[in-house]
Amino acid sequence: MTLFSQVTGLPVEAVGGGRLGAVRSLVVDVASGRVTHARVRRGRLRRDAVVAWTDLRATAHGLRATRPTTDAPATPDLIGTEALTERGEEHGTVLDAEFDPLTGRLDTVLTTHGTVPASHLLGLGTHALIVEDA
Repeated sequence: MTLFSQVTGLPVEAVGGGRLGAVRSLVVDVASGRVTHARVRRGRLRRDAVVAWTDLRATAHGLRATRPTTDAPATPDLIGTEALTERGEEHGTVLDAEFDPLTGRLDTVLTTHGTVPASHLLGLGTHALIVEDA
């Protein structure tokens, strides 16, 4: 298993070679329980790019995109998001998440109040991550 924090900051090489940027965050589809994309910071004055997780390959120095990128859609970041239960009770702030880098499957989300199995995630919005009541 790999932590999001281990992937954040890794350099990403463009399809034809050269530096694309660095991983800023990972995009998660809570319904499928998978990392779907990596958001890549391309520079100060350029918009972030998005690379499908399945289109990234590990290299000795970071990651390489195997297909062209697109501009980043407006999707919420998991890390730093408040976690709430179905009843609206606080469950801390998301500090990190653990996932399988080969499949993208989420395993556990780590919050300031403890860990949450990926199977207990219900939704992710701009305000909060919603988890099942304990």
